Amino acid sequence: MRLLAIQLRRQASSQAAAIVDMNRAGFGATRIAELLGTTPNTVNQALQDAKKRGAKKASSSGDKRAATTAA
Repeated sequence: MRLLAIQLRRQASSQAAAIVDMNRAGFGATRIAELLGTTPNTVNQALQDAKKRGAKKASSSGDKRAATTAA
């Protein structure tokens, strides 16, 4: 598992991208924080920010379902 985390981190363009990738791979906030040397709060905040950015992208592209769920 640690090897997968290292690979995901190297492929990501930023720490936030690595957090999202690791979360999608099934890692929890605490484990991601341990692997990246940060806190679970930082991980959770990055995931919330990514979720908000995803909702904004969907609403700006005309996807009405995503816009209503984001509101």
